[in-house]
Formats: sequence, structure tokens, C-alpha cells
Amino acid sequence: MDKKTTLSKTDYKWIEELPPLSTGVDALTHAFSHYYTYFLGRNRHNKAFHYHYMALSFTIRDRIMERWKKTYGAYADANCKRGYYLSLEFLMGRALGNALLNLGIDKNTKESLCSLGLELEEIEAAEHDAGLGNGGLGRLAACFLDSCATLQLPVMGYGIRYEYGMFRQRIENGRQVEEPDRWLRGGYPWEFQRLEYIQRIRYGGKTEAYKDARGVLRHRWVETNDVLAIPFDTPIPGYENNTVNTLRLWKAVATDEFNLDEFNSGSYTEAVSTKNEAENITMVLYPNDASENGKELRLKQQYFLASASLQDVIRRWRVVLKGDFKDFAEKNCFQLNDTHPSCAVPELMRILMDEIFMTWDEAWSITCKTMAYTNHTLLPEALEKWPLEIFERLFPRILEIIFEINARLLAQVAFKWPGDNDRLRRMSIIEEGETKQIRMAYLAIAASFSVNGVAELHSELLKKGLFHDFYELWPEKFNNKTNGVTPRRWLCLCNPLLSDLLSKHIGKSWISDLQQIEKISHLADDPEFRKEWQNVRIENKKRLAAMVLNDCGIEFNPLAMFDVQTKRIHEYKRQLLNILHVIHLYNRIKQGDTDNWTDRCVLIGGKAAPGYAMAKLLIKFINNVADIINDDPDVGNKLKVAFLPDYRVTAMEIIAPATDLSEQISTAGKEASGTGNMKFMMNGAVTIGTLDGANIEILEEVGKENFFMFGLTAEEVEKTKANYNPEAIISESRELGQVISIIESGHFNIFEPGIFNPILDAIKSPDDPWLVAADFNSYLKAQTLAAEAYSDKERWTKMSIINSAKSGKFSTDRTIKEYNRDIWHLSQVKPKESL
Repeated sequence: MDKKTTLSKTDYKWIEELPPLSTGVDALTHAFSHYYTYFLGRNRHNKAFHYHYMALSFTIRDRIMERWKKTYGAYADANCKRGYYLSLEFLMGRALGNALLNLGIDKNTKESLCSLGLELEEIEAAEHDAGLGNGGLGRLAACFLDSCATLQLPVMGYGIRYEYGMFRQRIENGRQVEEPDRWLRGGYPWEFQRLEYIQRIRYGGKTEAYKDARGVLRHRWVETNDVLAIPFDTPIPGYENNTVNTLRLWKAVATDEFNLDEFNSGSYTEAVSTKNEAENITMVLYPNDASENGKELRLKQQYFLASASLQDVIRRWRVVLKGDFKDFAEKNCFQLNDTHPSCAVPELMRILMDEIFMTWDEAWSITCKTMAYTNHTLLPEALEKWPLEIFERLFPRILEIIFEINARLLAQVAFKWPGDNDRLRRMSIIEEGETKQIRMAYLAIAASFSVNGVAELHSELLKKGLFHDFYELWPEKFNNKTNGVTPRRWLCLCNPLLSDLLSKHIGKSWISDLQQIEKISHLADDPEFRKEWQNVRIENKKRLAAMVLNDCGIEFNPLAMFDVQTKRIHEYKRQLLNILHVIHLYNRIKQGDTDNWTDRCVLIGGKAAPGYAMAKLLIKFINNVADIINDDPDVGNKLKVAFLPDYRVTAMEIIAPATDLSEQISTAGKEASGTGNMKFMMNGAVTIGTLDGANIEILEEVGKENFFMFGLTAEEVEKTKANYNPEAIISESRELGQVISIIESGHFNIFEPGIFNPILDAIKSPDDPWLVAADFNSYLKAQTLAAEAYSDKERWTKMSIINSAKSGKFSTDRTIKEYNRDIWHLSQVKPKESL
């Protein structure tokens, strides 16, 4: 018999016994040359950095792979509890630099490439951002995965492998123009296709009841239009600990089935067209805006993610436990990142009842012990609702289960509050009205054992406002987990000069324990350390100035204050308030009011959802104002304004280290947390902000003397709305009145009359929910104080050092430890063999 047919498992033992790959300079050089020459087929005449990037990525990937396999083996051997982070967005950014840092081989890699006449920075620049998210939500998910791996917690991320990520933003005549971002066009060397784990996802069809062999009534979902979910795994290395976790992203593809009757009649195109539509499910990332929530395809994406991920977890469990589910709830936990994965609740119920054949009570017990929900918004309009009709058409079985969940919820509410019909209406998962809708947040709350906000104020406002009824029913479910960011990417990787300075004075332990960074507090009074700090900041500002000049054609003076606001363009984030202050500064210059002037470079960046008209008009307004100011000879270098196009993770890695003043100016009570505020703070920026989101906790850490606070509080915002009169505020404020007059005169839109009237109307409206006029004078005073402080170089440097020193709380390592302590209860698992 041929030997190939008689191989046993032991014959493959050699696969696991390969010696570990060296990370020495010579070994890296040899591997790079091998991939470049033999795998990619390139030679010394090829100058394209893309192939250098691919060869280096494959080289590093090999060294990640062996750690990845050992991590997986350690989790399996430990039979440990696992966590699963379900998120519709993962804004990963670039992978190469992060991998080099976390493997601890960045210096050897630079030396290896140098021996070949190559520069690591040029190769890193060839990588496309993995833009699979819109902003803070997706970037938070990426930071969480980094911290889970660094803390050696068995957590797996589940998301969608969008063919087109967040759109590329181009500015044309001051307006945002969206271009598709096919980030996979050059290949993605960090992913591994796992065809052996394909899952089948159902849509449409109908449900039918039947009795099983024991006479128990069961349900099945039949005559469905199915789609296949193919997993692609991306490694997530921890920091210098040999642990590599997994991000599994799902791609939708058509099944091989089609209507043979249509095919035989010659209608081949019609026969396969419906199936080909399947691939559209994971084609595009939807912009994160409430106006997009009516898109049926987005709901298909949400169910696709939930179903594929849960089926995958159940598959793994059945293989390991041979179908025994008695310990499932003790060994698994699902964290829902906002309402997007809420379909996981009824989908898990469906799998457990219809495929594992549990009773409702058995399935509900498991569901309620494994689901945990994180809320990321205080805006009622951002809480997802889906028309009942769409659910009935796309997911008839899922809708039946939601109806049953709702009936049992309302029975519980009625038992606690007899006769309170208004409360029943408020708490129902099904919102009544002309178009009945499913409240996805309520569905998540009903089934989850934990419901958390993402900043102390946010969590309190959830309990007092949006979810007050549910808090009264289940107070034990609610908790806070203040967000954070990973210090590996957002300080060590993006700010190497500051990273080296910190390590020189306090050692390297801060990289994996950011609380250690507080040791630099006592150095804030050391003149030599302040001088070193200033030198680092100037170099970082030169780097940002070069990017602004290249991308915007505007020269920033590194000695001026860099005043920065980069985030999604949205009215509640109040880029409008920022640009009104810029106009005020411009007006001062034109009036000759420049005594004790502080030169300022204002940078604004962010993308507006394509359907959000006001946000896109704000971008146009900012660019028009910038054009006038930058071209006015009276202004000179006193004030420069730039709108940075195509704001993304890679851009932020240059922006954060160079920012002096961090603009966190949302209307109080509207921003859930914010994470940009933390990135800026970590890199030494001083915050100007309202008492909103995590700003409050930043203020608590740094003290009022190191924070420029302004504006109404969340409580004051609600009181002000009752009798809000912005016209009176404008008439009583000389500064705001002058700003409004300049805008009304058409000074910034001479050849586009009336274009900014909607902005003026919004400012003057008594129904303006963002209270721009109400906070202007307070904002102006805070900005004046910031300018005065910046003019005192030594004082500002000390403030900068203190902000960085007090950023320890805002590491995702702390956040994840709290998630694990209070919600997940996972054990740390280390790979058994060191490498």
C-alpha cells in the first residue's frame, strides 16, 4: 500500500517540532531576501516599495505564526474560559510596525534592512491602512484586542472583512468628495483564509413547526436563501510575551447552488444573479451615521456577523465537548460592541433551541449568562431601530424569537409595576407607531448580564436617562468601564522620540504598565528634562508640519501653538464652535488687536458621513474660512488654518505627538467617552474641553491647572434648552456678534451667496441641541487662557509633562483588566514554551 495512505497523526509530529525561527539580523536578512527573490519573483532592479513591504511582512508573519500556534495550543490545553468580542468595526490601521514593536524586533529589522540599503520607514509607508471602521468605536475595538493579547487573556475578535473600508476623503473646492477605499487591492499579507471553518447564513424563507421524536414542539427555518461566510484570521500579537490572539473577519460569498429550471431554460444569468448578490453583504463598510440606519444591507451585515460568529463558537464547542453544553455558559462570554451585534441574542437562542434542541428556559439561561453589552452613545437617534417588516422578510425565525423575548420581558415588567402601561410601552422591545420597529439596544439589555457605559458620566447618564427604566428593573446589570487606548501604538510606536526619552529616565516598564509613566511627574520641575521634552516636541511638530504642507499646501510654524481637532465631523462634536473662534481670532488681527499675541496653527480633520448634509457643509465652511485667512497678508504667520483631508489612523499617529492644544469641545452630555482625547493627552497635549465623556476623568487626573475647562455641564445643558435664546446671547456678546456679522456679510463666500445660511440658522435656532452660542463666550475665555499659558514656554512644558504623566489610567490595559475582573472572569494563559 502506498505510504501516503497509511500516515497516522504521529507521522505529522515533525510539524510541531520545527526549531523556532531566529529573529537575529542575519536570519531576518536571509528570510527577507528569500521572499523577495523566490516568492515574489523580484530582483534588485525593482524599486517598488510594495514588494519590499510584502517580503518583510511575510518574514515577520512567519515569526508570528509559531507564537500563534503555541498560543492556540496553550488555550486548548488549559481548557480555559474564552471571551469573544463582537464588533461591526475594527479600525486596525497598519500592522507591520505594530508587529515589529510587539515582537521586540524593530531594531534588528532596521539593521537588517539597512544592510540591504533599505529604510524601514519607507517600507512601512507602503502599507495601506486596514480601515474597517469609522472612528472611535472601531479603533477602540482594535486597542482592546492589543491589550487582551498583552495581558494574555484568551479573547478572540469577530468582525467583517469589508472589501471597501472607510472611504478615502478628497477635498475639491472645499467640499468633501468620497472615493472608494479598496484596501485589499495589493493583497493583505497578515490574513489567513480558513476554508475549513465556513459557515452557512440564512436569509428569507419561512418557519415551520413540527414535533420531534419525543413529541416536543420544535421549529425550523426553511426555504431560505443562504450565503456562505468564509473566515479570514489576522494575528494579534501581545507585547513581548509570545502570545498571539486572533481577529477573525468574515467574508460573504455565494453558495454553489442556483435554480436549475432557469438554467435549463437558458436564463443562466437570472439563475445565478440572486446568489451573486450575496457577496454585496461584506462589500462596503457603511459610514457611521444615523441616516444610514435604514439601509437593509447594514442589517444583513449585522446578522451575518452575529450568525457566523456564534455558529463558529458552537462548532468549536461541539468538537471539543462532543455536544455537552452543561458548562457552556461557564466557559464562554460574548461582548457586544454597541447595538450592532445585538442579533446575537436571538441567534444564539435559535441555535440552542432549533439545532441543539434545548428548551426555551435552558437556552435563555445560557444566553443570559454569556451575553454582555457595551453602549457607546447618549444620542437617542443613534440607538438602532429596525422596521418590523424588514425583520419579518429577512429573518422570520429570528423575529419569532424576539417576540417571545419581548413577551416575557413585559410580563416581568408588569409583575413589578402592575398597571403601569406607560412603562410597558417605554420598555417594550417593539416600538409601536405607524411603522413598528425593533429597539436593538433594548434587545441587548434584556438578554445581557452586564450593561456598561464607557465613561463615568456616560454610565451615570445611561442610568438616569436613556435606560432608566431598565436600571430600575435590573440595577445589578449596570456598570462603568471607562475607555482607554493602547500605549503601544499611541505612544511607543507613534512617538519614538518621546518613547526613548521616557525609557531613558524611567525604564521600559511603562510600555506594558502605563501607570509607571507617572514617575516623570517629579521631572516636570527639572530644567534639563524640560529642555529634552521641548526638543522632542519640536521635532514631532516639524514632522506634522511637513505632512500639512504636503497634504494641504499650508506652512505651519513649529514654534506656534498647534491647536488640533481631529475626529468624525458631527454637529455634537462642535467643529463649528472651533471655527467660530478662529474667525474671532481673524477679526482681532484685522482690527489690529494683536498685543501679547500667541501665534496659532489650527488643524481640523475628519470625515462626514456621505448622507450627512450639515456635516459636509461644515467641511466646506472650514475650508472657505481657511482659504481667506491663509491668503490674507494682514494675517501672516499669526494664524494658519488647515483642514487635513482623509483623516485616518496613520495620520493620527503623526498628529497626536505634535499637538499642543487638544480640542474636546462636544456639548456636555453628548460624547460617550472619546478616545482621541486620551491619545493627545498621552503624548503631552493639554486639553481644552467641556465636562463631557472622559474629559471629566482627564480633568480629575491632571487637575484644573493643567486643563482648560469651559462650557455648560450636562445638567445645565438640559435646563438651558427649556428657554434657550441664542439671538439674545449674540446681541449681548460683542465678540460673537462680530463673528456672526462677518459670516452674514458673505466674507467667506463672496462667490457663493447664501451657501452658509443653514449654519447661521442652526446657530440662531432656539432648538439648537448643541448650544453653540451658549458656550461661545466661555470657550473664548478658555482659549485666551490657553494662549497666555502657551506664551510661557516653561509653564506650558510643565503642563505638557503632567498631562502625559497622568495618562496611566487611560490605557486599555486598565480598561481590559476591569472588563475581565467584573464581566469576563477569564484566566491568564501563557504559551508553555518560550521562544
